[in-house]
Amino acid sequence: MTSASPQTSTRSSMILQLLRSIFHLLAVVIVTVWGFLAWPLPFPGILTGLGLLVLSVLLWALFLSPRPVLRVDRFGQALFELLLIAAAVAALLALGVHWAIAAVFGIAAAAVGFVASARAH
Repeated sequence: MTSASPQTSTRSSMILQLLRSIFHLLAVVIVTVWGFLAWPLPFPGILTGLGLLVLSVLLWALFLSPRPVLRVDRFGQALFELLLIAAAVAALLALGVHWAIAAVFGIAAAAVGFVASARAH
């Protein structure tokens, strides 16, 4: 049986990191959209949407980015990733999206994050 070449392994890791980044971006966008739509516009809705955008991007940059500002072990990183995914799933449910779509998003994002994290460490 042949093993995967280093180039194939690197390519699959890059694809997993790309998918993980897409799920993170989608989670930030979903939470931000919920922040804008959950309260009446213009005053509280705009402030809430911008505040949630800043908070989610700040937490992502601190703990989940490819070069995080604060390095934590992989369990801490997984905790912050699951919190971001859970916030996105809750926002989807609050926006009225069918629960099955929110569940598929959450499970897929968590699975990709787990596999990407396991390959990186």
